[in-house]
Amino acid sequence: MKRILVTGACGLVGSDLVLALQSKFGSENIIALDLHDPPKEFQGRFEKMDVRDFEKLKSLILQYDIGQIFHLAGLLSAGSEKNPDMAWDVNLSGLKNVLDIAKDHNIRVFWPSSIGVYGETTPKILTPQHTSFEPNTMYGVTKVSGELLCQYYHHRYGVDVRSLRYPGLNGYKAMPGDGTTEYAIHIFYGLIRENRYECFLSADTRLPMMYMDDAIRGTLMLMDAPSEAITIRTSYNFTAISFTPAELVAEIRKISPDFKIIYKPDYRQKIADSWSQSIDDSQARKDWGWKEEYDLPKMTTALYEGIKERISNE
Repeated sequence: MKRILVTGACGLVGSDLVLALQSKFGSENIIALDLHDPPKEFQGRFEKMDVRDFEKLKSLILQYDIGQIFHLAGLLSAGSEKNPDMAWDVNLSGLKNVLDIAKDHNIRVFWPSSIGVYGETTPKILTPQHTSFEPNTMYGVTKVSGELLCQYYHHRYGVDVRSLRYPGLNGYKAMPGDGTTEYAIHIFYGLIRENRYECFLSADTRLPMMYMDDAIRGTLMLMDAPSEAITIRTSYNFTAISFTPAELVAEIRKISPDFKIIYKPDYRQKIADSWSQSIDDSQARKDWGWKEEYDLPKMTTALYEGIKERISNE
C-alpha cells in the first residue's frame, strides 16, 4: 500500500491520529512529520520539517510514496491572534503546498477546518452547513480561506480533498495548547494537581465540543468514504456535544465535590462569543454515517482517567 503522511503529528489531534493510523495500517506505513521533536515515547517513522518548505516536503512525499496526507500542521486560535502574520503563512502556505503536491501526484488529502470560521453574523444555535462566515480572528480567516482553497483545488484540479469543521476537541495524549476551547482539557490538570482551576471563559459560555476518540473515528470514516458520497468540498459541519464550563464543573464535582473554580475571562472570551453554541451536522450524518459515541459524562470520566495516568507518569 502507499504510505500515509501526518503533518503536525505532535499536536493534540496528531498524537491520537498517528496511533490510530499505526494500529489500522501498521507503523511502517505511517510517516509522522512535525516542526518539533517527537515525545520520548514516540515509536514509528518520524521526520522533522517545516511544511512551508515546498521542495523538502515534495521530496519527502515522493521518497515515501505517500498516497494520503492528513495535513494538521497549523496555528490555533489564540496562537494565531498572538502572531497573525505567522498564522497566515503557516496555515495557508502549508496547505497550498500540500494541495499543489497532491494535484500532481494523485494524493488524497484531509485538512481540518474549525468552528473558528463562524463569526458575529453566523446563527449561534444549530449553525447550518451553509451559512454566513465572517470571523473576527486571523485563525478564522485562514480557515475560511483554506476551505475555499480546498474546494477550488477539487473543482479545478480534481484533488480528492476532504475536511471537517472540528469543534473543541478534548484529548489527553498530547499536552493542550492555547486554543480557546482547550480550557476543557486544562481544567483536568487543575483538578488533579490542585483541585482548583482558573477558567479564562465565563461560566455560561456554551461551545460545541467532542471527545478525541470520536474526532479520530469520524476523521477516518470521512477518509474511508467513497468519493461519490462526499457532497461537501469546503468542510463538513461536525459535532457531538455542546456544554458550558459550569456544566463541565458539575460533572467534575461528581468526582471531586469540593473542586474549586474561579472564572476570570480574558481575551479568549471575545473569540468564544463569536462562535456557535451548537451545530447542525446532519449532512455528515447523511453522507457518510457520522454518529458520536461520547456524551459529557462519558467524556469527563475518560479525560479524568487519561490525564491522571499521564500526570502519574511525568
